[in-house]
Amino acid sequence: MYIYQRRQWPDFKWEAEQIAALLAEVHHRRGRLLGKMENWGFPLQEEATLQTLTTDVLKSSEIEGEILDQDQVRSSVARRLGIEVAGLIPADRDVEGVVEMMLDATQRFMEPLSDERLFGWHASLFPTGRSGMHKIVVAAWRNNTKDDPMQVVSGGMGRERVHFQAPDAEVLETEMQRLIHWFNTVDKIDPVIKAAIIHLWFVTIHPFDDGNGRIARALTDMQLARADQNRQRFYSMSAQIRIERNDYYNILEKTQKDTLDITSWLEWFLGCLNRAIIASDCLLAAVIRKATFWANPVAQSINDRQRLMLNKLLDGFHGKLTSAKWALITKTSQDTASRDIQDLMERGLLVKEPAGGRSTSYILREDEIP
Repeated sequence: MYIYQRRQWPDFKWEAEQIAALLAEVHHRRGRLLGKMENWGFPLQEEATLQTLTTDVLKSSEIEGEILDQDQVRSSVARRLGIEVAGLIPADRDVEGVVEMMLDATQRFMEPLSDERLFGWHASLFPTGRSGMHKIVVAAWRNNTKDDPMQVVSGGMGRERVHFQAPDAEVLETEMQRLIHWFNTVDKIDPVIKAAIIHLWFVTIHPFDDGNGRIARALTDMQLARADQNRQRFYSMSAQIRIERNDYYNILEKTQKDTLDITSWLEWFLGCLNRAIIASDCLLAAVIRKATFWANPVAQSINDRQRLMLNKLLDGFHGKLTSAKWALITKTSQDTASRDIQDLMERGLLVKEPAGGRSTSYILREDEIP
């Protein structure tokens, strides 16, 4: 029996005393983080938000096995937030759609949820009306029949394992209106607990043909933004879920086959959120590192190509940076790339990598990185 089949559904219960210490720790860490960020100047807050939202979009898609282009995501987020960054590039429709959904959830977090708003998010995720090669119902609740139930399945053909079977399509309108009403209602439930419940409740109903996980995480971010009362995002729940993906799926499956006592789910969710806030220290340290680097006077008068490539190095360039890669990424000639690199070396911002090889590669000068 799944939890939505129980008579008391969706009257969730939990042991408040059992999660009290963990909930208090989450609130303490959130408070410290938000307090610290208030002392940062607006440009640093803006950069931290850009980094966090970019990570959130990338990792939420990765959880579903979809790899998006990081530069496209960052460019799309920056454009939509009006943040001026060097080297903006066009983004594909699928990238623009995920970013549009995430920003609608986090930047308009106080606006009420509605079925039309959810349909808009779903349409943004699937602009072609297809999931991969398969045509799906877009911007509407799924309409599968009882003979073709919505199931979460793993394993190859003939060895399928059903992890979960969602409610029948005929009850979706009623189920979703009840969820939407609850989400929009001001109540006495702790706002972080409410984020955990909306996540579980939405993925249990599984109202769409595809995209339910990403929309559930957008709803979670929307509720966490309400909890923080802040459009700026400084921690990424999706990034931590990506790290703990197996545990995430296991606890969801266990909870959906259990009673309406969701204490175990809340313990896992709060623990994951706590670890996400702790992990934000690394992201914020990187923001400070970049800001300090760009405060160096010798970095002020460089061209846009150089700024783009230095930002890539600061963000963690994959592989070796050679003049050929520089020319390819900046869409310029090899001679221009060599001149750009030589200029940065003369400024003391780049050095040749000590390790030899068939091609000379370049790295940031270590004493220029705090």
